[in-house]
Amino acid sequence: MARHMPRSVSFGSRTIVIYHIVSKLADFHAPRALTMTPILRYQPSANIAQLRESATIAVSAKAKALKAAGRQIIDLGAGEPDFDTPSFINEAAAKAVQNGATRYTATEGILPLREAIAAQANATYKGADRVLAGDIVVSTGSKQSLFNACFTLFGPGDEVLIPVPSWTSYFEMVELARATVVPVAGEALRGFKVTAAQLAKAATPRTKGLMLNSPVNPTGSVYDEAELRSILDLASERGWWVLCDEIYQRIAYTSASAPGAFDVATTRDNLIVINGVAKAYAMTGWRIGWTISQPAVAKAMTAFQSHTTSNPAAVSQHAALAAMTRTAEADAAIAAMVSQFRARRDSAMAILRQDPRIEVVAPDGAFYLFIRAPKTASGEDAGSAFAAKLLDQASVAVVPGSAFLTPDWIRASYAAEQSEVDEAMRRIVAAYASPA
Repeated sequence: MARHMPRSVSFGSRTIVIYHIVSKLADFHAPRALTMTPILRYQPSANIAQLRESATIAVSAKAKALKAAGRQIIDLGAGEPDFDTPSFINEAAAKAVQNGATRYTATEGILPLREAIAAQANATYKGADRVLAGDIVVSTGSKQSLFNACFTLFGPGDEVLIPVPSWTSYFEMVELARATVVPVAGEALRGFKVTAAQLAKAATPRTKGLMLNSPVNPTGSVYDEAELRSILDLASERGWWVLCDEIYQRIAYTSASAPGAFDVATTRDNLIVINGVAKAYAMTGWRIGWTISQPAVAKAMTAFQSHTTSNPAAVSQHAALAAMTRTAEADAAIAAMVSQFRARRDSAMAILRQDPRIEVVAPDGAFYLFIRAPKTASGEDAGSAFAAKLLDQASVAVVPGSAFLTPDWIRASYAAEQSEVDEAMRRIVAAYASPA
Protein backbone atom coordinates (compact mmCIF):
# COMPACT_ATOMS: atom_id res chain seq x y z
CA MET A 1 0.00 0.00 0.00
CA ALA A 2 1.40 3.38 -0.91
CA ARG A 3 2.46 5.56 2.00
CA HIS A 4 3.47 9.15 2.63
CA MET A 5 7.28 9.22 2.87
CA PRO A 6 8.58 12.10 5.02
CA ARG A 7 11.71 13.97 4.02
CA SER A 8 13.17 16.84 6.09
CA VAL A 9 15.03 19.76 4.60
CA SER A 10 16.75 22.37 6.80
CA PHE A 11 16.85 26.11 6.00
CA GLY A 12 18.76 27.82 8.74
CA SER A 13 16.98 27.44 12.02
CA ARG A 14 13.77 26.30 10.33
CA THR A 15 12.94 22.82 9.24
CA ILE A 16 10.25 22.16 6.68
CA VAL A 17 8.87 18.68 6.56
CA ILE A 18 7.92 17.78 3.06
CA TYR A 19 5.64 14.90 2.53
CA HIS A 20 6.45 13.17 -0.64
CA ILE A 21 3.39 11.51 -2.07
CA VAL A 22 4.52 8.26 -3.50
CA SER A 23 1.30 7.80 -5.42
CA LYS A 24 -1.93 9.73 -5.73
CA LEU A 25 -3.67 6.45 -5.16
CA ALA A 26 -2.60 6.74 -1.55
CA ASP A 27 -5.26 9.45 -1.13
CA PHE A 28 -7.97 6.85 -1.68
CA HIS A 29 -8.62 4.13 0.87
CA ALA A 30 -11.16 2.54 -1.50
CA PRO A 31 -12.27 3.11 -5.09
CA ARG A 32 -14.70 6.05 -5.40
CA ALA A 33 -17.54 5.90 -7.94
CA LEU A 34 -17.94 8.85 -10.24
CA THR A 35 -21.28 10.63 -9.81
CA MET A 36 -23.18 12.84 -12.27
CA THR A 37 -26.05 15.24 -11.65
CA PRO A 38 -29.11 13.73 -13.31
CA ILE A 39 -30.76 15.72 -16.09
CA LEU A 40 -34.39 16.33 -15.17
CA ARG A 41 -36.65 16.03 -18.17
CA TYR A 42 -40.25 17.19 -17.84
CA GLN A 43 -42.93 14.55 -18.13
CA PRO A 44 -46.51 15.79 -17.71
CA SER A 45 -48.36 14.35 -14.76
CA ALA A 46 -51.31 12.06 -15.28
CA ASN A 47 -53.51 15.01 -14.34
CA ILE A 48 -52.77 16.84 -17.59
CA ALA A 49 -51.25 14.19 -19.83
CA GLN A 50 -54.15 14.43 -22.29
CA LEU A 51 -54.74 18.18 -21.93
CA ARG A 52 -54.95 20.12 -25.17
CA GLU A 53 -54.32 23.83 -25.61
CA SER A 54 -57.40 25.98 -26.06
CA ALA A 55 -57.90 26.14 -29.83
CA THR A 56 -59.63 29.50 -29.67
CA ILE A 57 -56.80 31.07 -27.68
CA ALA A 58 -54.25 29.45 -29.98
CA VAL A 59 -55.88 30.97 -33.08
CA SER A 60 -55.95 34.40 -31.47
CA ALA A 61 -52.30 34.11 -30.44
CA LYS A 62 -51.23 33.10 -33.95
CA ALA A 63 -53.19 35.98 -35.48
CA LYS A 64 -51.54 38.44 -33.11
CA ALA A 65 -48.10 37.01 -33.91
CA LEU A 66 -48.71 37.42 -37.64
CA LYS A 67 -49.90 40.99 -37.11
CA ALA A 68 -46.75 41.73 -35.12
CA ALA A 69 -44.72 40.36 -38.04
CA GLY A 70 -46.39 42.80 -40.41
CA ARG A 71 -49.25 40.75 -41.88
CA GLN A 72 -52.60 42.53 -42.22
CA ILE A 73 -54.75 39.89 -40.51
CA ILE A 74 -58.50 40.14 -39.94
CA ASP A 75 -58.89 38.25 -36.68
CA LEU A 76 -62.30 36.57 -36.34
CA GLY A 77 -61.08 34.04 -33.82
CA ALA A 78 -61.64 36.16 -30.73
CA GLY A 79 -64.29 35.28 -28.19
CA GLU A 80 -64.65 38.69 -26.62
CA PRO A 81 -66.58 41.87 -27.42
CA ASP A 82 -64.51 44.53 -29.18
CA PHE A 83 -66.11 47.30 -27.10
CA ASP A 84 -64.64 49.15 -24.14
CA THR A 85 -66.02 48.57 -20.67
CA PRO A 86 -68.76 51.18 -20.04
CA SER A 87 -67.34 54.29 -18.37
CA PHE A 88 -69.63 54.15 -15.33
CA ILE A 89 -68.14 50.75 -14.44
CA ASN A 90 -64.57 52.02 -14.80
CA GLU A 91 -65.39 55.02 -12.62
CA ALA A 92 -66.93 52.80 -9.94
CA ALA A 93 -63.78 50.66 -9.92
CA ALA A 94 -61.53 53.70 -9.54
CA LYS A 95 -63.65 54.96 -6.65
CA ALA A 96 -63.52 51.54 -4.99
CA VAL A 97 -59.70 51.58 -5.12
CA GLN A 98 -59.65 55.05 -3.57
CA ASN A 99 -61.91 53.71 -0.81
CA GLY A 100 -59.52 50.85 -0.04
CA ALA A 101 -60.80 47.92 -2.13
CA THR A 102 -57.30 46.49 -2.41
CA ARG A 103 -57.31 43.68 0.12
CA TYR A 104 -58.48 40.09 0.37
CA THR A 105 -62.22 39.56 0.43
CA ALA A 106 -64.26 36.54 1.45
CA THR A 107 -63.30 33.59 -0.76
CA GLU A 108 -66.81 33.42 -2.22
CA GLY A 109 -66.93 37.15 -2.99
CA ILE A 110 -68.15 40.33 -1.33
CA LEU A 111 -71.65 40.14 0.12
CA PRO A 112 -73.17 43.12 -1.80
CA LEU A 113 -72.21 41.52 -5.14
CA ARG A 114 -73.63 38.15 -4.17
CA GLU A 115 -76.83 39.83 -3.00
CA ALA A 116 -77.13 41.66 -6.34
CA ILE A 117 -76.65 38.39 -8.24
CA ALA A 118 -79.28 36.70 -6.08
CA ALA A 119 -81.74 39.53 -6.68
CA GLN A 120 -81.26 39.27 -10.44
CA ALA A 121 -81.83 35.51 -10.34
CA ASN A 122 -84.96 35.83 -8.20
CA ALA A 123 -86.44 38.31 -10.67
CA THR A 124 -87.16 35.38 -13.02
CA TYR A 125 -87.02 32.28 -10.81
CA LYS A 126 -90.46 31.20 -9.61
CA GLY A 127 -89.47 28.30 -7.36
CA ALA A 128 -90.17 28.26 -3.65
CA ASP A 129 -86.47 27.92 -2.76
CA ARG A 130 -85.41 31.50 -3.37
CA VAL A 131 -81.79 32.20 -4.30
CA LEU A 132 -79.75 33.51 -1.37
CA ALA A 133 -76.33 35.15 -1.24
CA GLY A 134 -74.98 31.98 0.37
CA ASP A 135 -75.83 30.02 -2.78
CA ILE A 136 -73.41 32.09 -4.87
CA VAL A 137 -69.66 31.72 -5.36
CA VAL A 138 -67.90 34.52 -7.24
CA SER A 139 -64.78 33.38 -9.08
CA THR A 140 -62.05 34.66 -11.37
CA GLY A 141 -64.18 34.49 -14.50
CA SER A 142 -66.94 32.11 -15.56
CA LYS A 143 -64.28 29.70 -16.82
CA GLN A 144 -63.10 29.16 -13.25
CA SER A 145 -66.73 28.89 -12.14
CA LEU A 146 -67.30 26.11 -14.66
CA PHE A 147 -64.13 24.29 -13.61
CA ASN A 148 -65.03 24.58 -9.92
CA ALA A 149 -68.39 22.97 -10.66
CA CYS A 150 -66.90 20.16 -12.77
CA PHE A 151 -64.18 19.38 -10.25
CA THR A 152 -66.50 19.29 -7.23
CA LEU A 153 -69.36 17.37 -8.89
CA PHE A 154 -67.70 14.83 -11.20
CA GLY A 155 -64.97 12.24 -10.84
CA PRO A 156 -63.65 8.90 -12.12
CA GLY A 157 -66.39 6.66 -13.46
CA ASP A 158 -68.84 9.50 -14.05
CA GLU A 159 -70.13 10.34 -17.52
CA VAL A 160 -71.08 13.87 -18.53
CA LEU A 161 -73.24 14.60 -21.57
CA ILE A 162 -72.02 17.49 -23.70
CA PRO A 163 -73.96 18.69 -26.77
CA VAL A 164 -71.80 18.95 -29.88
CA PRO A 165 -70.67 21.41 -31.05
CA SER A 166 -69.77 23.06 -27.75
CA TRP A 167 -67.10 25.35 -26.40
CA THR A 168 -63.76 23.57 -26.43
CA SER A 169 -62.99 24.02 -22.72
CA TYR A 170 -66.00 21.97 -21.58
CA PHE A 171 -64.36 18.77 -22.80
CA GLU A 172 -61.05 19.54 -21.09
CA MET A 173 -62.64 20.55 -17.79
CA VAL A 174 -64.63 17.33 -17.52
CA GLU A 175 -61.55 15.26 -18.35
CA LEU A 176 -59.44 17.18 -15.82
CA ALA A 177 -62.01 16.06 -13.25
CA ARG A 178 -61.22 12.47 -14.40
CA ALA A 179 -64.77 12.03 -15.66
CA THR A 180 -65.75 10.84 -19.15
CA VAL A 181 -67.13 13.10 -21.86
CA VAL A 182 -70.10 11.72 -23.80
CA PRO A 183 -70.65 13.91 -26.91
CA VAL A 184 -74.24 14.26 -28.07
CA ALA A 185 -74.43 15.52 -31.63
CA GLY A 186 -77.16 17.96 -32.61
CA GLU A 187 -78.55 18.31 -36.12
CA ALA A 188 -77.42 21.13 -38.39
CA LEU A 189 -81.00 21.79 -39.50
CA ARG A 190 -81.87 22.62 -35.88
CA GLY A 191 -78.85 24.83 -35.36
CA PHE A 192 -77.17 21.85 -33.66
CA LYS A 193 -79.46 22.13 -30.63
CA VAL A 194 -79.92 18.78 -28.92
CA THR A 195 -83.27 17.43 -27.72
CA ALA A 196 -84.22 15.69 -24.51
CA ALA A 197 -84.77 12.52 -26.54
CA GLN A 198 -81.22 12.64 -27.92
CA LEU A 199 -79.80 13.13 -24.43
CA ALA A 200 -81.85 10.25 -23.05
CA LYS A 201 -80.61 7.98 -25.83
CA ALA A 202 -76.96 8.84 -25.10
CA ALA A 203 -77.29 8.35 -21.34
CA THR A 204 -76.13 5.30 -19.40
CA PRO A 205 -76.40 4.30 -15.73
CA ARG A 206 -73.09 6.14 -15.25
CA THR A 207 -74.42 9.48 -16.49
CA LYS A 208 -73.86 12.02 -13.73
CA GLY A 209 -74.46 15.35 -15.42
CA LEU A 210 -75.02 17.55 -18.43
CA MET A 211 -73.36 20.69 -19.77
CA LEU A 212 -75.87 23.09 -21.33
CA ASN A 213 -75.01 26.40 -22.99
CA SER A 214 -77.46 28.93 -24.43
CA PRO A 215 -76.92 31.07 -26.44
CA VAL A 216 -74.47 28.53 -27.76
CA ASN A 217 -70.79 29.02 -28.46
CA PRO A 218 -69.94 28.32 -31.33
CA THR A 219 -73.26 28.36 -33.24
CA GLY A 220 -75.18 31.29 -31.75
CA SER A 221 -78.24 29.06 -31.44
CA VAL A 222 -80.69 29.78 -28.62
CA TYR A 223 -82.81 27.18 -26.79
CA ASP A 224 -86.38 28.38 -26.35
CA GLU A 225 -88.30 27.89 -23.11
CA ALA A 226 -90.03 24.69 -24.24
CA GLU A 227 -86.72 23.13 -25.29
CA LEU A 228 -85.08 24.09 -22.00
CA ARG A 229 -88.00 22.82 -19.96
CA SER A 230 -87.98 19.40 -21.59
CA ILE A 231 -84.22 19.01 -21.00
CA LEU A 232 -84.39 20.18 -17.38
CA ASP A 233 -87.35 17.88 -16.71
CA LEU A 234 -85.40 14.91 -18.07
CA ALA A 235 -82.36 15.79 -15.93
CA SER A 236 -84.53 16.11 -12.84
CA GLU A 237 -86.18 12.74 -13.48
CA ARG A 238 -82.81 11.03 -14.00
CA GLY A 239 -81.04 12.76 -11.12
CA TRP A 240 -78.43 14.51 -13.26
CA TRP A 241 -76.58 17.67 -12.40
CA VAL A 242 -77.11 20.38 -15.03
CA LEU A 243 -74.41 23.00 -15.53
CA CYS A 244 -76.15 25.88 -17.33
CA ASP A 245 -73.63 28.23 -18.91
CA GLU A 246 -75.53 31.47 -19.57
CA ILE A 247 -72.60 33.81 -20.19
CA TYR A 248 -74.10 35.03 -23.51
CA GLN A 249 -77.66 35.37 -22.18
CA ARG A 250 -77.88 39.16 -22.62
CA ILE A 251 -76.50 39.04 -26.19
CA ALA A 252 -79.73 37.95 -27.88
CA TYR A 253 -81.48 39.23 -30.99
CA THR A 254 -85.11 38.16 -30.64
CA SER A 255 -85.59 39.53 -27.10
CA ALA A 256 -83.68 41.53 -24.50
CA SER A 257 -82.43 38.31 -22.96
CA ALA A 258 -82.33 34.69 -24.06
CA PRO A 259 -84.36 32.26 -21.93
CA GLY A 260 -82.39 30.82 -19.03
CA ALA A 261 -82.79 27.98 -16.58
CA PHE A 262 -84.47 30.17 -13.98
CA ASP A 263 -87.14 31.17 -16.50
CA VAL A 264 -88.46 27.60 -16.65
CA ALA A 265 -87.22 25.69 -13.58
CA THR A 266 -89.54 25.07 -10.64
CA THR A 267 -86.75 23.64 -8.50
CA ARG A 268 -83.01 24.17 -8.57
CA ASP A 269 -81.79 21.23 -6.51
CA ASN A 270 -79.76 19.85 -9.44
CA LEU A 271 -78.92 23.15 -11.16
CA ILE A 272 -75.64 25.03 -11.27
CA VAL A 273 -76.17 28.25 -13.21
CA ILE A 274 -72.97 29.88 -14.44
CA ASN A 275 -72.76 33.48 -15.57
CA GLY A 276 -70.51 36.53 -15.38
CA VAL A 277 -69.86 40.04 -16.61
CA ALA A 278 -67.36 39.27 -19.38
CA LYS A 279 -69.54 39.24 -22.49
CA ALA A 280 -72.63 41.36 -21.82
CA TYR A 281 -70.78 44.17 -20.08
CA ALA A 282 -67.59 43.99 -22.20
CA MET A 283 -65.57 43.12 -19.08
CA THR A 284 -63.49 40.15 -20.25
CA GLY A 285 -60.30 41.43 -18.62
CA TRP A 286 -61.93 42.05 -15.25
CA ARG A 287 -62.29 38.27 -14.69
CA ILE A 288 -65.52 37.96 -12.73
CA GLY A 289 -67.91 35.03 -13.02
CA TRP A 290 -70.12 33.12 -10.60
CA THR A 291 -72.13 30.01 -9.87
CA ILE A 292 -75.60 29.75 -8.37
CA SER A 293 -76.27 26.36 -6.78
CA GLN A 294 -77.76 24.62 -3.79
CA PRO A 295 -75.99 25.50 -0.50
CA ALA A 296 -74.05 22.23 -0.14
CA VAL A 297 -72.54 22.60 -3.62
CA ALA A 298 -71.73 26.27 -3.03
CA LYS A 299 -69.97 25.34 0.21
CA ALA A 300 -67.89 22.69 -1.55
CA MET A 301 -66.90 25.05 -4.36
CA THR A 302 -65.95 27.74 -1.85
CA ALA A 303 -63.71 25.29 0.01
CA PHE A 304 -62.10 24.18 -3.26
CA GLN A 305 -61.55 27.76 -4.42
CA SER A 306 -60.00 28.64 -1.05
CA HIS A 307 -57.13 26.30 -1.91
CA THR A 308 -56.67 27.43 -5.53
CA THR A 309 -57.14 31.14 -6.19
CA SER A 310 -59.03 32.30 -3.10
CA ASN A 311 -61.11 35.40 -3.83
CA PRO A 312 -61.28 37.17 -7.20
CA ALA A 313 -59.73 40.63 -7.37
CA ALA A 314 -61.44 43.04 -4.98
CA VAL A 315 -61.54 45.94 -7.43
CA SER A 316 -63.04 43.71 -10.13
CA GLN A 317 -65.80 42.67 -7.75
CA HIS A 318 -66.70 46.29 -7.12
CA ALA A 319 -66.72 46.94 -10.87
CA ALA A 320 -69.08 43.99 -11.31
CA LEU A 321 -71.26 45.31 -8.50
CA ALA A 322 -71.73 48.56 -10.41
CA ALA A 323 -72.60 46.62 -13.56
CA MET A 324 -75.21 44.58 -11.69
CA THR A 325 -76.83 47.36 -9.68
CA ARG A 326 -76.77 50.42 -11.94
CA THR A 327 -79.26 48.75 -14.23
CA ALA A 328 -80.42 51.71 -16.30
CA GLU A 329 -76.88 52.55 -17.40
CA ALA A 330 -76.01 48.89 -17.89
CA ASP A 331 -79.12 48.14 -19.94
CA ALA A 332 -78.42 51.10 -22.22
CA ALA A 333 -74.81 50.02 -22.77
CA ILE A 334 -75.81 46.43 -23.49
CA ALA A 335 -78.56 47.50 -25.89
CA ALA A 336 -76.13 49.68 -27.84
CA MET A 337 -73.59 46.88 -28.10
CA VAL A 338 -76.18 44.27 -29.13
CA SER A 339 -77.52 46.65 -31.76
CA GLN A 340 -74.09 46.76 -33.40
CA PHE A 341 -73.69 42.99 -33.14
CA ARG A 342 -77.07 42.56 -34.84
CA ALA A 343 -76.07 44.89 -37.69
CA ARG A 344 -72.81 42.98 -38.20
CA ARG A 345 -74.63 39.65 -38.13
CA ASP A 346 -77.19 40.77 -40.70
CA SER A 347 -74.57 42.20 -43.03
CA ALA A 348 -72.33 39.13 -42.74
CA MET A 349 -75.22 36.75 -43.39
CA ALA A 350 -76.24 38.73 -46.49
CA ILE A 351 -72.72 38.47 -47.91
CA LEU A 352 -72.40 34.74 -47.18
CA ARG A 353 -75.77 34.00 -48.76
CA GLN A 354 -74.56 35.40 -52.07
CA ASP A 355 -73.14 31.92 -52.61
CA PRO A 356 -75.99 29.41 -52.19
CA ARG A 357 -73.51 26.61 -51.58
CA ILE A 358 -72.41 28.11 -48.28
CA GLU A 359 -74.22 26.62 -45.29
CA VAL A 360 -74.25 28.77 -42.16
CA VAL A 361 -76.21 28.55 -38.93
CA ALA A 362 -78.37 31.67 -38.47
CA PRO A 363 -77.43 32.91 -34.98
CA ASP A 364 -80.06 34.24 -32.58
CA GLY A 365 -77.51 35.13 -29.91
CA ALA A 366 -73.81 35.48 -29.02
CA PHE A 367 -71.54 36.83 -31.80
CA TYR A 368 -70.44 33.84 -33.86
CA LEU A 369 -71.10 32.46 -37.33
CA PHE A 370 -70.81 28.70 -37.74
CA ILE A 371 -70.02 27.92 -41.37
CA ARG A 372 -69.69 24.55 -43.09
CA ALA A 373 -66.31 24.28 -44.79
CA PRO A 374 -65.99 23.08 -48.42
CA LYS A 375 -65.21 19.39 -48.72
CA THR A 376 -61.60 18.29 -49.03
CA ALA A 377 -60.27 15.69 -51.46
CA SER A 378 -59.56 13.32 -48.59
CA GLY A 379 -62.89 14.05 -46.92
CA GLU A 380 -61.20 14.56 -43.56
CA ASP A 381 -61.19 17.61 -41.27
CA ALA A 382 -62.45 20.08 -43.86
CA GLY A 383 -62.69 22.78 -41.21
CA SER A 384 -59.00 22.73 -40.35
CA ALA A 385 -58.04 22.72 -44.03
CA PHE A 386 -60.32 25.66 -44.79
CA ALA A 387 -59.17 27.61 -41.70
CA ALA A 388 -55.55 27.15 -42.78
CA LYS A 389 -56.39 28.28 -46.31
CA LEU A 390 -58.17 31.38 -45.04
CA LEU A 391 -55.22 32.35 -42.86
CA ASP A 392 -52.49 31.60 -45.41
CA GLN A 393 -54.19 32.89 -48.55
CA ALA A 394 -56.86 35.35 -47.38
CA SER A 395 -55.32 36.64 -44.11
CA VAL A 396 -58.49 35.83 -42.16
CA ALA A 397 -58.21 34.02 -38.83
CA VAL A 398 -61.08 31.71 -37.83
CA VAL A 399 -61.35 28.71 -35.50
CA PRO A 400 -61.55 25.22 -37.05
CA GLY A 401 -64.61 23.21 -36.07
CA SER A 402 -62.48 20.35 -34.75
CA ALA A 403 -62.08 22.46 -31.59
CA PHE A 404 -65.80 21.91 -31.00
CA LEU A 405 -65.82 18.24 -32.17
CA THR A 406 -67.36 19.24 -35.52
CA PRO A 407 -64.44 19.01 -37.97
CA ASP A 408 -66.44 19.95 -41.08
CA TRP A 409 -67.14 23.48 -39.85
CA ILE A 410 -65.43 26.73 -38.90
CA ARG A 411 -66.35 29.43 -36.37
CA ALA A 412 -66.01 33.11 -37.28
CA SER A 413 -66.57 35.79 -34.65
CA TYR A 414 -68.12 39.09 -35.66
CA ALA A 415 -66.81 40.85 -32.57
CA ALA A 416 -64.79 43.15 -34.82
CA GLU A 417 -65.29 46.38 -36.74
CA GLN A 418 -68.15 46.24 -39.27
CA SER A 419 -65.82 46.97 -42.17
CA GLU A 420 -63.47 44.15 -41.13
CA VAL A 421 -66.32 41.68 -40.71
CA ASP A 422 -67.73 42.50 -44.15
CA GLU A 423 -64.33 42.24 -45.82
CA ALA A 424 -63.65 38.93 -44.09
CA MET A 425 -66.99 37.55 -45.30
CA ARG A 426 -66.15 38.54 -48.88
CA ARG A 427 -62.82 36.76 -48.58
CA ILE A 428 -64.52 33.66 -47.18
CA VAL A 429 -66.94 33.62 -50.12
CA ALA A 430 -64.04 33.98 -52.55
CA ALA A 431 -62.02 31.25 -50.84
CA TYR A 432 -65.03 28.96 -50.85
CA ALA A 433 -65.38 29.34 -54.60
CA SER A 434 -61.69 28.98 -55.46
CA PRO A 435 -59.93 25.61 -55.80
CA ALA A 436 -57.76 24.46 -52.91
